[in-house]
Amino acid sequence: MNAIHKLTEVELEEQMIRAQLAKFGLRWTNCVSWNANEAELFQVAVDREEGTITATGALAVSTGAHTGRSPKDKFIVRNAASEGTVWWDNAAAMSQQDFEKLRVDMLLHARMKSLFVQDLVGGADPQHALPVRVITEHAWQALFIRHLLRKPVGDAAPKLHIICLPSFRADPVRHNTRSETVIAMDLKAGIVLIGGTHYAGEIKKSVFTVLNHLLPDQNVLPMHCSANVGGKGDTAIFFGLSGTGKTTLSTDAKRSLIGDDEHGWSERGVFNFEGGCYAKAINLSAEKEPEIFAASHRFGTVLENVTINPKTRLPDFSDGSKTENTRIAYPLDAITNASTSGMAQHPKAIIMLTCDAFGVLPPVARLTPDQAVFHFMSGYTAKVAGTERGVTEPQATFSACFGAPFLTRHPTVYANMLRERMRKHNVPCYLLNTGWSGGGVGVGQRMPLAFTRQVLAAVLAGEMEAVAVRTDHNFGFTVPMALPGIDQSKLDPRKSWKDTNAYDTAADQLVQRFIRNFEKFGVGSASLMNAGLAQPMRLAAE
Repeated sequence: MNAIHKLTEVELEEQMIRAQLAKFGLRWTNCVSWNANEAELFQVAVDREEGTITATGALAVSTGAHTGRSPKDKFIVRNAASEGTVWWDNAAAMSQQDFEKLRVDMLLHARMKSLFVQDLVGGADPQHALPVRVITEHAWQALFIRHLLRKPVGDAAPKLHIICLPSFRADPVRHNTRSETVIAMDLKAGIVLIGGTHYAGEIKKSVFTVLNHLLPDQNVLPMHCSANVGGKGDTAIFFGLSGTGKTTLSTDAKRSLIGDDEHGWSERGVFNFEGGCYAKAINLSAEKEPEIFAASHRFGTVLENVTINPKTRLPDFSDGSKTENTRIAYPLDAITNASTSGMAQHPKAIIMLTCDAFGVLPPVARLTPDQAVFHFMSGYTAKVAGTERGVTEPQATFSACFGAPFLTRHPTVYANMLRERMRKHNVPCYLLNTGWSGGGVGVGQRMPLAFTRQVLAAVLAGEMEAVAVRTDHNFGFTVPMALPGIDQSKLDPRKSWKDTNAYDTAADQLVQRFIRNFEKFGVGSASLMNAGLAQPMRLAAE
């Protein structure tokens, strides 16, 4: 009797699953995996030859031609939910008609395929959590997103559906896309369609993009940042683009990790959007990043485009032959001192990270609220040779709010919210340069990670508030003359150069780059530029 009753429950659940998918438009599916756990998804991925098992039980997968996001293939449907709020200078529009063609064609493509469904949540704060249903055609992608998002509490109906079909190819003529790859989101319907790419980061960042649009209306500042908290409840948040050290510096054995990439700042404090980490793996080592290295060897961790030694079956993190953007995805509990709640108090410090490859910026500087807004809207770092294919010399990179590809609203919306919170909670902000000193790339040396950690520790201990400072001639922020236990000569970048005239030239050129970038923000940007640069008008006139 028990066996018959159990079978009846399975049949009823199968009917419910198919009814829900049919309501969404997915009919005649071959086999549906519904909220399978990590072990089940791992086994299916291996059985289907989607990846290989490493010696320590991680799952190594390849994403083929797409080893990173495809921002030029991303579209937002232009309708009542987006028309007056989206920053269209930063977003490609898609008509409702083209989206409907795409949706119908993708759902037809999914017929008779095996699908993997995961019901998850974006946001640790239940007051602002977004229930998400992710539907993929690969078990490893379901495992990936199960690591990256949070497990739901209760049975809230999904408010966002994401369907990811890498085998689907968009038709640029029929769907008005740029290529066969497409990431299209309808903010009104709460639907994201992803096709033509195996890169799982598109799923994760689609959730973040939608949250960037929804949360400001809930008086929550969405942030592309990592966050951790000390033993006294002293929360710190870390803004920064790829390669600046956002994940590395926030993963600290002496502090509890809240999250490594996406957070919200509400009236109650800071909360993580995710339940896992998606760390860059190139040149990962146990010596420099022990916590992340250990997580990469854990059962079920997804290694994306990481080369595996065929004899030892161990990952070779130094091999960037597939891509420099090798990644590992793992749940937060892989970090031994990670926060279990994903929530913390209002920050006691804001750290803005940059990797200045031109050797101009100091290792650390203190920013006023207006200077913080200037650097937040600038989102500066520099790409160096090896970070991306085709990059052979340093290139200045500016990404508004340290995450322009994921913004839906104008940067001033998020910047004004940041300024208001900094002032309300009296939060200091610091610029931390993890780049070069003594000259640019090829002349100077990159600051050692140990030195950067030492500077960061001094900042979080409040030591910047008790030392003599100078005002930087180029950017107007204050720079410490000395910090306890830190080599004083390294704090002034100009003095670290053998040729100070060459430094001045490099500094003027960097300021010019900031000016040219900031001009795109138009009306009202002049006052912020004056706050963020010590001499913008003189340099702009030259």
